[in-house]
Amino acid sequence: MKTLTLLRHAKSGYDDPLLRDFDRPLNDRGRRAAMKGGQWLGAAIRRGDMPDFALVFASPAVRVRQTIEGLEAGMSRPLAPVYEQRIYLSSSATLIELCAGFSDEFSGAMLVGHNPGLEDLLLELVPPGGPLRAEAELKYPTATLARLDIAIDRWAQIDGGRAELAKFIRPRDLDPSLGPDD
Repeated sequence: MKTLTLLRHAKSGYDDPLLRDFDRPLNDRGRRAAMKGGQWLGAAIRRGDMPDFALVFASPAVRVRQTIEGLEAGMSRPLAPVYEQRIYLSSSATLIELCAGFSDEFSGAMLVGHNPGLEDLLLELVPPGGPLRAEAELKYPTATLARLDIAIDRWAQIDGGRAELAKFIRPRDLDPSLGPDD
């Protein structure tokens, strides 16, 4: 069994029209959501509800780096991510290729990146059916964490339809003030 945790970056700002997409920072709500997500994740790991993972791959975009900083602050520990350019604006096929190359010594890994790649990856790996997948199909909001339990022995075996969506935690699930604007 392998566990893949997907985290979409937290809410970013569009305040500066001259900034490249890659350089967009988190807005206030995004910073709060990243911190709250880190607090939840740290507590879930301590309870055994989430695997403790040593393998973290992330997009190098500013908003992803700031999301990870917020997670680390909320968890009160470093994640030591590997920043991988291929994750920025990647397709699900690229993300599967990346995961297939993970070392089998790790039973759990985390990807931190962007939509539509992360959402497409989740929908490709998790077969239709079930209430959590239905939620993910509806929308994969910013700062949402998804835990996929995959019935494989080696990362190279990762492919579509073999994962169970065990957790789908949106910021608004942790704090209603982090939900969508009305």
